[in-house]
Amino acid sequence: MQDIIDTAVAAGTFNTLATALTAAGLIDTLKGTGPFTVLAPTDDAFAKIPQADLDALLADKAKLTAVLTYHVIAGNVPAATVVTLTEAATVEGSKVTIAVVDGGVVLNGTSHVTATDIAASNGVIHVIDSVLMPSAA
Repeated sequence: MQDIIDTAVAAGTFNTLATALTAAGLIDTLKGTGPFTVLAPTDDAFAKIPQADLDALLADKAKLTAVLTYHVIAGNVPAATVVTLTEAATVEGSKVTIAVVDGGVVLNGTSHVTATDIAASNGVIHVIDSVLMPSAA
């Protein structure tokens, strides 16, 4: 089984995420032993961010690192657990809110989980349709 990074790259829909993780220097971290739960925005999710804003984010390593670590939860949190939570602490330090709406999971009131429990050797990936922004970013 592949790690979180290799699993995401193999899917082919997380190219912007891979680019961002590389720019932030987080590839080795997410190739580590974990376990990690990654809320992975697709390329379409990143495309919702205006290009100038995305370019600025990619150029600001500190802010980029904060945004990306806001998408990571320490530990292995499968969908069956996620639906029982109202929030989860992220590696960035702040919390993401979780709500079950019409049978689906919504994060921070705006980002929908579109696929769950994609297993990796060092954790699990849940796919989301919008990039999450920590309040400090």
